[in-house]
Amino acid sequence: MASLNPHLAFPNGTCREALTFYHSCLGGELNLMRVGDTAMAGHLPAEAQDQIMHGSLTAGPLVLMACDALDTRRPFAPGNNIAMCLNCDSEAELNALFAKLGEGGTVVDPLADMFWGGKFGTLIDRFGTEWMFNLWNCSGE
Repeated sequence: MASLNPHLAFPNGTCREALTFYHSCLGGELNLMRVGDTAMAGHLPAEAQDQIMHGSLTAGPLVLMACDALDTRRPFAPGNNIAMCLNCDSEAELNALFAKLGEGGTVVDPLADMFWGGKFGTLIDRFGTEWMFNLWNCSGE
C-alpha cells in the first residue's frame, strides 16, 4: 500500500531555512537537493539554482517532504503550499490511485517518467486538495 507524506512548498527560497529549523526541533536525517544539482538546472533561471528542488526530513516514522515554491503555474499563497504525497509500491497502484483521486478533479501534471528514475504526477481533487503521486522504482508492475 502507498505511504502518505505531507509535502510543503516554501516561498522566496526559504525551504532550506525551514527544514533546517524543523531538523533542529525534531532531529532525524535531513536531505536537501538543490535545483542546480538536478536535470532541471537548465530549465530554471540562475537565481533558482540554489533553491531546493526536493528536501526530506526523516525522524522515525515521520517523513516530511518540502521544496521551494518554483512552479509558476501555481504561485505560492498561504493554504496552497501543502500537498499530500502518495509514494506508491507499484505502477498499477500509482495508475489506480491517480485515476480514482482524480475523478472530478484537475490533472496538473500527468503521470510521466522523471529524471530521478521514477514516475510522478500531480492533480487537484474535486475538493481542492493537491495530491502528488510518486513511484521511485518503475521496474515493478
